[in-house]
Amino acid sequence: MSEPIRRISDDVAAALSSDAHTRFIQENLRRVFLLIYRIVGNIDDAQDLTQETFIKALQNRSQLKELDKAGHWLSRIASNTAIDFLRRSRRAAYGDVADLAGPVAVAPGDSPEQALLRGERKTHLDGGLATLTERERTALVLRDVEDMPASEVARLMNCSMATVRSHIANARVKFKRYLETRKY
Repeated sequence: MSEPIRRISDDVAAALSSDAHTRFIQENLRRVFLLIYRIVGNIDDAQDLTQETFIKALQNRSQLKELDKAGHWLSRIASNTAIDFLRRSRRAAYGDVADLAGPVAVAPGDSPEQALLRGERKTHLDGGLATLTERERTALVLRDVEDMPASEVARLMNCSMATVRSHIANARVKFKRYLETRKY
């Protein structure tokens, strides 16, 4: 194993030895994966980028000043990681996670009807996101799902706030149109 890979593996192993870090990862893993998946649109890439996000976060944990802001801090790392990946790869093939992920997980206490409705909402969300361009999807997810201010989204996407507002407006129109065509 090469020295840089061994060093990263050692860093991750050391970081994971702490119960607090393990709990931090477990509490945020699903949210970070979904954020990255919604940006890159590919399950395999999202899994790799989620791991990369946690490695970066654990290596830079000294930057975190307030524990109550850890979720936002981690979301910024995840967003930057996903956006950097898209810039490097210049691809945004959006796969349908509903087909790849198998059946929808049933939450404790859910009736079969509730599980079915959650699965339908997930399918609608994935289908709607698939109709958007890479930049529209990224802007919409960061602004509406992650609740980042438009100025932060503009900084992450390396564009003006007017461009971000345009991407979000276009994404909302496309998403609304998609949902309207899916009504029964």
